[in-house]
Amino acid sequence: MNLPDNYGIALLMTLFAGLSTAIGGGIAFVVKKNNLKALSIGLGFSAGVMIFLSFNEIIPEAAKMLELNFPNDHNWIVYLGFIIGIIVAILIDYFLPDHIDTEELMHPDVPGNNRHMLKRAGLFTTIAICVHNFPEGMATFLTTTQDITLGFSVALAIAIHNIPEGISVALPMYHVTGKKRYAMLYAALSGITEPIGALVGMFVFSIFLPQALIGALMSAVAGIMIYIAFDTLLPLAKEYGNWHLSMIGIVSGILFIWISLILIG
Repeated sequence: MNLPDNYGIALLMTLFAGLSTAIGGGIAFVVKKNNLKALSIGLGFSAGVMIFLSFNEIIPEAAKMLELNFPNDHNWIVYLGFIIGIIVAILIDYFLPDHIDTEELMHPDVPGNNRHMLKRAGLFTTIAICVHNFPEGMATFLTTTQDITLGFSVALAIAIHNIPEGISVALPMYHVTGKKRYAMLYAALSGITEPIGALVGMFVFSIFLPQALIGALMSAVAGIMIYIAFDTLLPLAKEYGNWHLSMIGIVSGILFIWISLILIG
């Protein structure tokens, strides 16, 4: 099996990003709703990192890979790959939306919120997040195998993004079972498909090693990340706090990852 030398590090980073849903499961029990505003900055930070990396690192790297085999058409392939990534993310979001009303989760005793509905919400949220996390796992793996610094940045952004997902899984399961350990277990399991996505990425490497294919996949990864940033992270950031906090997070994320790449590079 032909694999890149740093595939082990790529798998570990993907595992770290995926299991951060367990952190969200823990936060759900120790932080009050009014204090979740800190997540607004964190989610904005994650969106800023994803947007900056997608347009300034991942897309140029994909174009560089494709230019070797397609000197005249590489920009079009990157463009089409980016669009395909967005379409994939939209289709996943359409068939399995992962957004759950925060107020319903924080106040499960209001009329209309019974145990059956909460259990159903928790299970469907877990399944939906598992599906959403699969391409994120491939994204982290693929970028890390090409550039460890870039991969770490992607893993960090996705890890921050996964924290509120862990909250949205843990809260309904806790109110149904009354047991924190079950709620946190479900939160952790919801992120397990990220390393599974990494394993699929490793399989792709072992069969389709040409740089041309990896370049096309990375451009699709950029499309997926941009969609996640604008469709999930920014709306959630505003929901947990306000737009000013979100903007602080976005700008901080861009400046942080920018100077990090300058210092490391």
